[in-house]
Amino acid sequence: MTIEAFAPAKINLALHVTGQRGDGYHLLDSLVAFADVGDHMTLVPGAALSLDVTGPFAPGVPTNARNLVWRAADLAGWTGHIRLEKHLPHGGGIGGGSADAAAMLRAAAFSGDPTLLGADIPVCLRSAPTRMRGIGDQLDPVDGIPPMPALLVNPGHHTATPTVFGALAHKDNAPLPQIPDAGQSLGDWYAWLSAQRNDLEAPALRVAPAIAPVLARLRDLPAA
Repeated sequence: MTIEAFAPAKINLALHVTGQRGDGYHLLDSLVAFADVGDHMTLVPGAALSLDVTGPFAPGVPTNARNLVWRAADLAGWTGHIRLEKHLPHGGGIGGGSADAAAMLRAAAFSGDPTLLGADIPVCLRSAPTRMRGIGDQLDPVDGIPPMPALLVNPGHHTATPTVFGALAHKDNAPLPQIPDAGQSLGDWYAWLSAQRNDLEAPALRVAPAIAPVLARLRDLPAA
C-alpha cells in the first residue's frame, strides 16, 4: 500500500544559544514552529530499499545511505521504494533533512530513539509548536500560538550547520524569557518575538555574506 508523507519546514521563531557541552554539542533554547510548505514523500513497500529524489532542490541530494531518509528507513526496519520531492533547500537552516527523516519515521511507526539520527529529529517528529532546549532533547509543547503569516526567502547559499556554529563568538547567552500564555493576540506575539534573538544570525552572516542584503531588503518592507 502506497504511503504519502509530508515533511514541513522547521522554523526557529527564536533561537538562543545558551552554552556548549564538553563533547562539543551546543545547548539551545528555541521556540520552534512548522510551516505549511515542505517536502513530500511517497513510500511503496517492497523487498529492498531504494530512493529517488525529484523537485526544485533535488540536485546534489544523495540517493543512498548518505541521505537521512534512507538512514531513517533503515533504522525503522522499513524497506521499499521512496520518492522524495524536495521543495526545502538543503543548508537553508529550516531542517530539510531532519524533517524528511522524521516524516519517514512517522510513516514507519518508529518507536525507538530518534536522536540516533540527529538532534533535530525529535522536534521534527512532533511537527507542532515546541520549546526546544538542551541539545534538542528537552521538548515542551507550546499552546496558543496563533497562525502567523511568514515569508521564507532563500538567498541561494548553502550554509553547513557545524560551520555556522563554529563561527559563533559567544556561546553562553541568556535563555528565552517567559513565553506568552495561550490566548495572547497576534500583536502580543509579534511584540514578544521582536525582543528575541537568533544567536546564529551573526555567524551565518560571516559564513554567507549574501544573507545580509536579503535581510536588509526584508527589514525595509513596510509591513515587516
